[in-house]
Amino acid sequence: MQLVRGIVDATGCHGGVVSIGNFDGVHLGHARIVSRLVSRARRSGQPAVVVTFDPHPIQLLRADAAPPLLSTIEDRARWLGEMGVDVLVAYPTTVEMLRLDPVDFFREVVRGQLGASGMVEGPNFFFGRDRQGDVGVLSQLCDAEGIGLDVVEPELIGSEMVSSSRIRSLLVEGDVESAAEMTGRPYSVRGTVAAGEGRGRKLGVPTANLSEVLTLVPGDGVYVGATDVDGRRQPAAIHVGSNPTFGESADKVEVHLLAFDGDLYGQELAVQFLERVRGTVEFESVDALREQLTDDIEAVWQYVEAHPADDIETGEVDNSGLS
Repeated sequence: MQLVRGIVDATGCHGGVVSIGNFDGVHLGHARIVSRLVSRARRSGQPAVVVTFDPHPIQLLRADAAPPLLSTIEDRARWLGEMGVDVLVAYPTTVEMLRLDPVDFFREVVRGQLGASGMVEGPNFFFGRDRQGDVGVLSQLCDAEGIGLDVVEPELIGSEMVSSSRIRSLLVEGDVESAAEMTGRPYSVRGTVAAGEGRGRKLGVPTANLSEVLTLVPGDGVYVGATDVDGRRQPAAIHVGSNPTFGESADKVEVHLLAFDGDLYGQELAVQFLERVRGTVEFESVDALREQLTDDIEAVWQYVEAHPADDIETGEVDNSGLS
C-alpha cells in the first residue's frame, strides 16, 4: 500500500481503477466497493486506487457541522491496504476544488490528474460543487470517455444500510457492538497517555489517561476493552466521560489495564471498545464507587472468559506505570 498526500506524488496511481469517497471508518459497505475495485484492477493489470479527502470537505464548507472522524488517514491506509488497495490518495481539500462543477471535477481530477481507466462507486456517490453530480451524471461522463463504471449496491444488515453516519450514531449511543458489526472490527481510539489526578491509584484502579484523541469517542459510560501493549492483547476497563462523584465535569478517556507491567506515560496507546457495561453514575460515596469499580472489573474478566476467540491475554498485574 502506498499512501500519497496530493496528486503530485501519486505517480503510481495514474491509469488505475479508481474509487472516490471519504471512506471514514472503512466499514462493510466500503469493503464491498473495494472488493469490486480490486477485482477489476487485477483483471486489467492496473493499480487499485482509492481517493479520499483531507480534510473532510465539510470542514471547509461548514466547520461547525463537520462530523467527528471515525478514523485517521493512516487508519484508512492500513485497512484498505489489507483489502488489496494499492494506492490511497489523500487529496488535499481546497476551496478551489470544492467550487468545481461535476464536469470540471471529472475532467481535471478524474481524467486529468488521476487518468482513471475505470471507476467503482456506491449508489450514494456525489461530487462537484454543492454535490450536484450523482452516479447518473458520473455514468454519462464515463461513457463519453470510454471509462467503465461499476455502481455497487450498499451493504445491508437486516434492513439497515451500513454507513459512516449510522456508525457514528451507534457510537454516540454507546452501542459499540452494533458499530463493530458494521465495520467488521472493534471500534478503537488512539491517544497519548498523560498524567492524571492519581485518583484511580488511590481507589486501587490506576488508569492510563488518554489525551490528543483525534477520532470520535463513544458515549459516556464504562466499557469492556482491549489494548495491545508489548505485543500482547490485554484486557481493559475503559471509562468515558466526567467524574461526577468528584464534582468534575470535564470528559476523559481513562483506561485501566487489568494485566499490565510497565510505564506508559508519554506513549501512544490504542484501545478497542468491545462491550458497554454501564452508564456514568454519580455515587453517594467513594466507598460506593470503589465497590462498583470492583464489579466493573469483574465484568471485564467475565467477558474475557466468555470470548476466548478474542485472544485477550491475562497475566501478572502491576500497574505501577499508571495514575
